[in-house]
Amino acid sequence: MMTYQKLFVDENGESHWEDVTVNLEERSFAPPAKAIEVSQPEAATRTMFLRLKAGWDEPIHPTPVAQKLICLAGMVRVTASDGEARDIGPGDVWHMQDKHGKGHHTVVTSDVDFEAVIIQFE
Repeated sequence: MMTYQKLFVDENGESHWEDVTVNLEERSFAPPAKAIEVSQPEAATRTMFLRLKAGWDEPIHPTPVAQKLICLAGMVRVTASDGEARDIGPGDVWHMQDKHGKGHHTVVTSDVDFEAVIIQFE
């Protein structure tokens, strides 16, 4: 199993964090290679790379679309509207689903730029 961090919005517009477990199954992924552990696929519409400069600090906002961010370098602190903060660093996966409501605040906390891959689902 693997996990990622999900930021979602409740019916009152408040954003919250939760940890999501991804189930992996051993199967043939790229025949004739040996079977590997892999999750079920998710359809995606776009993939982008992004960079936030060291010290970058944004106003509170919801995410524009459902998307996953995979951190490559640097670190950000993301604070949900309920006050819970999480640090996202290299190797972390953050699933953003707070498309309405109060949103979240993001600030680059590392001395180096934050670099990531974004995978959008709509």
